[in-house]
Amino acid sequence: MPIPSIQHQDPPVPFFDQTESFTSLWPLIARHTDDVFDRGKFSHGRKVAELERALAEYTGAKHAVAVNSGTDALVILLRAAGIGPGDEVVVPAFSFFASASSVSMAGATPVFADITTDGDYGLDAASVEAVIGERTRAVLPVHLFSQLADMTALTELARRHGLMVLEDSAEAIGMRWDGTHAGLLGTGGVLSFFPTKTLGALGDAGMVLTNDDEVAEKAGVLRHHGRMGKTIDHIAGISNLSGVSGTNSKMDDVQAAVLLAKLSRLDRDIARRRELADAYTARLRGTDGVLALPRTVPRPVRADPVSYVYLLEVERRDELAAHLAARGIGTETYYPRPLPLQPCYTDEGRNRPGRFPHAEAASERTLALPLYPDLTEEQLETVCATISDFYAGRR
Repeated sequence: MPIPSIQHQDPPVPFFDQTESFTSLWPLIARHTDDVFDRGKFSHGRKVAELERALAEYTGAKHAVAVNSGTDALVILLRAAGIGPGDEVVVPAFSFFASASSVSMAGATPVFADITTDGDYGLDAASVEAVIGERTRAVLPVHLFSQLADMTALTELARRHGLMVLEDSAEAIGMRWDGTHAGLLGTGGVLSFFPTKTLGALGDAGMVLTNDDEVAEKAGVLRHHGRMGKTIDHIAGISNLSGVSGTNSKMDDVQAAVLLAKLSRLDRDIARRRELADAYTARLRGTDGVLALPRTVPRPVRADPVSYVYLLEVERRDELAAHLAARGIGTETYYPRPLPLQPCYTDEGRNRPGRFPHAEAASERTLALPLYPDLTEEQLETVCATISDFYAGRR
């Protein structure tokens, strides 16, 4: 397969770009995709199985179950773990919408807790404990931006209350807690391979990670039309799967082929992201007082961060974003409205303004800068100089 010509007109510093990475990786991608085309199996085939084995080895998971998106991975994990109607799952108030909607799609109710003020944007254990009730079945920590939530505090809390820990580790490939990969610190977790992720596909793709045999079996059933799927006779011995209804969430082999090629560079890409994050911090350190820079939270065990997003907390966030956009620099707002204040979850009881002060403050102040392996030092300098100019003109 010939190397495609990739030509496009981008702003000076797009929020995300992988043109150079794909150009250099294309021969390896082509070898994997040629195998897909030669075999004529484009969904749930040999490349998907190969990717599952490779990511199980990379993460240390006993089981890696490929699906077609990170959101589906969350829904399938929740259902495979037995979460359903009548259950409540504690979810952080500050996260991507799927962290809550996946609970709803599993038939359960998301109950929101505030985040910490430490800088990890993770669930606050005291806030979680305050909302645990008779129907609570699980806690769903979300690992955001560059580091894990406090898994020592959250897993101990869950143990004391007899709750499952199910991790939204969609952003957390490469992150580890005392040597254990994200997603494997409780019953299970997920990965998202959305294109902007640290390991990204050419479209949507996701994966369930677990060391639990039964959860893995159920996830495999649920991703392929449930108990009546044609290819799942081998699980017939699991008695509680009779009549289970699933969905069509099989991963495409072309996406698996792309991910296998990119997996070969994952550790290098993680190291490059760290270099760029450190460069941002060094260049922006003089803006203390108007910018709060990312910080790694000290932990009682070794915790391996990965710089997926370089997130600032800033004064006049929206003005700064507009200033950067006017000069061709892309940014992203994470997340402009806390989950419990989304219209579908707002009510006059638990979910109303003022109940989640730390999440609400983060939603008003956070702004992500461009961060990806193809970002050049010159582009990074342009971003930092433009930020400095913005604040210098407004003091």
